[in-house]
Amino acid sequence: MVESDKCRISAKTFRRTYTSESAFLSSAFFTVTMEPSGSTTSNHTLNSTGGGGRWEVSDKARLCRFLCYGSEGDIYTAREEGRVSMENAAALLSLLQEGRGAEVVEEIKRFAQDERAVRLGPALFALALCSQHSELKTRQAAFKALNEVCREPAHLFLFIQFKKELKEGMKCGIWGRALRKAVSDWYNEQDAMSLAAAVTRCNQREGWSHQDLLRLAHTKPATDAVALISKYVTKGWKEVQTAYSDKENSDEVVKVLSYLEVVEKVKHSCDETEVSNLIEEHKLEREQLLTNHLKSKQVWRALLKDMPLHSVLKILGKMTSNKLLEPGSSETQIICDRFQSDSALKKAKIHPFSILLASEKYKRGQGYQGKTKWEADGSILKALDSAFYKSFVNVEPVGKHFVVAVDVSTSLSSVVPGTALSTAVAAAAITMTFAQSEGNTDVLAYSEGGVVPCSLSANMTLAEVTAEVVKLPNSSTDCTLPITWATENGKSVDVFIILTNNPLWAFRAGPVETLKKHRLTSGANSKLVMCGLTSIGHAIADTEDRGLLSISGFDLGAFNVIQNLAQDLI
Repeated sequence: MVESDKCRISAKTFRRTYTSESAFLSSAFFTVTMEPSGSTTSNHTLNSTGGGGRWEVSDKARLCRFLCYGSEGDIYTAREEGRVSMENAAALLSLLQEGRGAEVVEEIKRFAQDERAVRLGPALFALALCSQHSELKTRQAAFKALNEVCREPAHLFLFIQFKKELKEGMKCGIWGRALRKAVSDWYNEQDAMSLAAAVTRCNQREGWSHQDLLRLAHTKPATDAVALISKYVTKGWKEVQTAYSDKENSDEVVKVLSYLEVVEKVKHSCDETEVSNLIEEHKLEREQLLTNHLKSKQVWRALLKDMPLHSVLKILGKMTSNKLLEPGSSETQIICDRFQSDSALKKAKIHPFSILLASEKYKRGQGYQGKTKWEADGSILKALDSAFYKSFVNVEPVGKHFVVAVDVSTSLSSVVPGTALSTAVAAAAITMTFAQSEGNTDVLAYSEGGVVPCSLSANMTLAEVTAEVVKLPNSSTDCTLPITWATENGKSVDVFIILTNNPLWAFRAGPVETLKKHRLTSGANSKLVMCGLTSIGHAIADTEDRGLLSISGFDLGAFNVIQNLAQDLI
């Protein structure tokens, strides 16, 4: 049945349905400066006041903030995993209402494919919204982009769930012809072996399963191999055996059959040696095993050889607590070798801050929640320390002039929320990241008493950098000092990053005014990022200047946010 017009919802209808606040529809809501619909090179509009003025926040910029970190506002909150909601998508709705849906879809694809988003949920929500818009071209663009944005089954399941939530209260369902085709294409356009691995690794999420999607989409397999996988998912292994045992099959089908047979054999095997051999031979992953298998050291030894390093970092404490990692064991040696391997770190594209967070948590000896405790292994800590320094080569430079300024007016002994990092160590690691990845970075320590440039060399340790950036005596906080220093010293700075844990600031002049003065003097389109390492939201006064951004706390996603801002992407 063709999806009827009454099942399609315009942006105006969405606002009425999902927002009870009358302010959502007020004329004041649309006072942001709009770009011409053809503009794709910049996400801001420079005010007519000239180079020292401000960028007014356009709907496009608000959209890109939403796609990056799930909020259109100018505050990024680290580790925030709240559910995406319509209340945070006002600019998205406004752009759709103006007929710029195709442009919105292109931005969704860019943030998803270039891995610029802190998390993919907002992009999937936006894609679901576009796929249900009243304009045909927008819907077509959204469905066409599904395969490019949803790279894994978990993404597809979340997209479908968002569509279901957006249709709540409507009389029609979501499974119109366009969605059925898009979902069918998602399965049919996958490489057969990749699809077989995906459906056995991630069978269901968000209340949806592959069986649900294939049934509701009325999927007609495009190849014999996809037909085999579809039958396996919907009918089970016994039906597959009956249908294919006496059949002459293509090489691709034989290959997929053999792989599925291995997965089924593992499911029903209690033999540790057999399971371990199958893992190593067929590159099986933890999600394809039974819970009982994960009690075996032999099985873990096989898994650890190819387990993604990001996954290893997350479970170091648990494996040590369960005695799977013990001093001098072969499993411990496997992990140490991988973390000290240049090629393994490069392949994983692992960020040094990720390693530091995991190392400090592991050193702590217990999780942040629950009762799990462990005694950290010295050889693993040494390997993580080595990996931290080696992984700086994985940080992609953006080619801008940064000033990273550390506020030492208060003690930096407090802890960054949600981590085991002291604010001093966190500040040192952040400065090291920019100093080593960007060729033009000034590092400053400042308090009310003055500003002191820090001399960092590539071979300095984290402890040495920490000592270098906290060398000034304590005083009151004036976050404008680094900007004033740059202006007085003739620096033309692209991005100022202020690191502080003091919520009480004493300004000689406001940071916005000081930044405007630097813009006017230097001719640079300077931006300011205020990082409150222990705060719940350090806000800068002028929220309508697109060059201003606040970060509450700090995590790996904060680096994405800063790099996106530096490149005018948000």
